[in-house]
Amino acid sequence: MSSQADNGEPAATANLTQIPKTKLLFHSGAHQQTYEHQTKISSIYPITALPQADQNLLKVPADAPNLLYAMTTESTIFHPQGGGQPSDVGEMVVPTGNAGGAADQTFEVLTARTSATNAGIVLHFGHFTEGHMLDHDLSGVHVKQIVDANKRNLFSRLHTAGHVLGAATRTLLENRIDNFDELKASHFPDSAACEFQGLIDGKYKPEIQTAVDGLVDKDAQVKIGWWTKANFRQRGLERLLPSDEDWRQIATHVDENGEDVGQEVDDEKTRIRVVDIVGAEVYPCGGTHVPSTKRCGKVTVRKISRQKGNSRVSYLVD
Repeated sequence: MSSQADNGEPAATANLTQIPKTKLLFHSGAHQQTYEHQTKISSIYPITALPQADQNLLKVPADAPNLLYAMTTESTIFHPQGGGQPSDVGEMVVPTGNAGGAADQTFEVLTARTSATNAGIVLHFGHFTEGHMLDHDLSGVHVKQIVDANKRNLFSRLHTAGHVLGAATRTLLENRIDNFDELKASHFPDSAACEFQGLIDGKYKPEIQTAVDGLVDKDAQVKIGWWTKANFRQRGLERLLPSDEDWRQIATHVDENGEDVGQEVDDEKTRIRVVDIVGAEVYPCGGTHVPSTKRCGKVTVRKISRQKGNSRVSYLVD
């Protein structure tokens, strides 16, 4: 899809609802540590041509280049920010030599977000390092995606570590803290924490640390799966089931391996992605993870804080 009008001015507001769904390769267990990938460009637009709701997804830093674009691709290994996990960053190499007689161009991906107007696509926000885009349509052109492997590995370690902390805390305190439940988590490097319903006294910090260390040292396998509602019920994990409304928003038409299948209207036949720390806990989750708990590295419980009946347990990975 063209990104500019014939006169070189930004095109009218882009209709992102017409762009095909992005295949999320990072959802596959086989691609958790995939850092390079070949795909095709579906569309590219100046951010000023996006619907306002999509423009609002990007907080443009003061020193950002003037020519910022949003690129969509047929598939992606870039995890968009969401679910408590930061966005992947990296670059895409556009081999323009054959298309326009110029050398390859590099598109620096500053951040990725799920579109606000088409939840099926990922917007890769960034700029061309040469300062401008080619004057021809790049739709359908092959592109090489390269994710910053060091940051992806850190984000994956933090995300798995958050699940380890949640599982260890639940096992330890579920029957010792009134109204205990897991609420939400942040897996950002500077603010990693799990939040729980119920007041967790600071005296439990050493016990939580010991439980976390035990689960990490166990080197439990971290498995990616796709569950129906029946799978949750069969495991006695109804407490993890999203509401019917949330289920319809996140469930997809795939088999137990995450492969696309024919669409069914019946909610009982759709599935959501889960991350299973084998022998410990299962979580509905769309993030990236390391293959086993020992790959988290050292997980340190930092602080327990309490407010309005809830508790926040912060952590870091070394």
